[in-house]
Amino acid sequence: MRPCFQKSNFLLPNSTINMHAWSVIACDQYTSQQDYWQNVQEIIQDKPSTYHMIYPEVYLQEKDDRISKIQQTMENYVHNNILEEKVKNGFILIERSTFSGNRMGLLGVIDLEAYDFEPGNVKPIRATEKTIASRIPPRVKIRKGAPLELSHVLVLLDDPKDELFSGLMKDKDTYPVLYDFDLMMNGGHIKGYAIEKENADQLESKIAQMQQERDLFLSVGDGNHSLATAKACWEEIKKGLNPQGQENHPARYAMVEMVNLHSPALIFEPIHRVLFHANMEELYEGLEVFCQQEEVQIRPGKEIVLYQDHREIGIELIKQDDRLPIDILQAFLDAYRLEHPKVDIDYIHGQDAMYSLLQTKENCGIFLQHIEKSALFPAIVAGGVLPRKTFSMGEADEKRFYLEARWIKEKEAD
Repeated sequence: MRPCFQKSNFLLPNSTINMHAWSVIACDQYTSQQDYWQNVQEIIQDKPSTYHMIYPEVYLQEKDDRISKIQQTMENYVHNNILEEKVKNGFILIERSTFSGNRMGLLGVIDLEAYDFEPGNVKPIRATEKTIASRIPPRVKIRKGAPLELSHVLVLLDDPKDELFSGLMKDKDTYPVLYDFDLMMNGGHIKGYAIEKENADQLESKIAQMQQERDLFLSVGDGNHSLATAKACWEEIKKGLNPQGQENHPARYAMVEMVNLHSPALIFEPIHRVLFHANMEELYEGLEVFCQQEEVQIRPGKEIVLYQDHREIGIELIKQDDRLPIDILQAFLDAYRLEHPKVDIDYIHGQDAMYSLLQTKENCGIFLQHIEKSALFPAIVAGGVLPRKTFSMGEADEKRFYLEARWIKEKEAD
């Protein structure tokens, strides 16, 4: 049986294309900073670029007009040989350098039949965070009818001994180099190697063996909603296919980059909470009652720190299972806001940004600690999925850049 992470065919720009202008960051970054995307457009100018095949979420108000242009650009890039099939039935080994260090990744495809984003499922590939249903339909409009997919999805492999990537690193100089260039806008450097033929077959067998040793094989680190969109599209497509058609249709698979959860260059940053028009003491009292109902004990500590007007309450949650503290806290906050509709919430990266918001005495901050990587997979198994905004994988500039493409529509016969 083939593993849930497999080899495939991949398209890359031809040798004349300016790669620095070609590759742009994930569409869900800098969603409130139009100046970032304006700078991207200045770099690109009239050059071919993945920018013309994605929908930066900062421009979501443009709706369907931009979608038709995206799909037409994909067709044009293939017709004019701007995109060419550079990897056949293989993988791409990716070496990415950022200010957090060097990160190795492996580009392949996942079988969407082996993935589910619903909490409580037992598929080998699962979401890390709760999927917001309202975020899927707009993305379906983009993917539905598109001949190609690009991807900013990163999936995590729990490989503390680095069994997979340590071997690939030793052999990387034997693989043909596909690209080697600096990414734009502080994105660092990226280098890609083709793994094909016998090497790809051996690698896929190794992955299959690793999958057999784990119930939960991969979790989705970045791009949860994009992958959920691919799943939703496939569920619609397969309704009109016979079993053989379902087995071979390219939309059954989604392009992702697999990275080792335990890579030193993959840094988990906490995402703090700010509650507007909330009282810290009332919030703490409500949390005490909630935890009592959940059979969770509270004791003094620094795991979670409530802060307001230069006062703070530090606590630690004592649980009977592998759920993360944020799982319990977010469940409480969701319930608390239903009872207090005037209280609003925002999710903040970085302590400096937090303290600037907490200068207003009516605002209550909740500071969280780093998540231990070893706790992530057990937490997903215990709780199904984690709350939204549980953690961030590195800074915005370290997110995946669009670069490769792949067919998701069946090609017409010549």
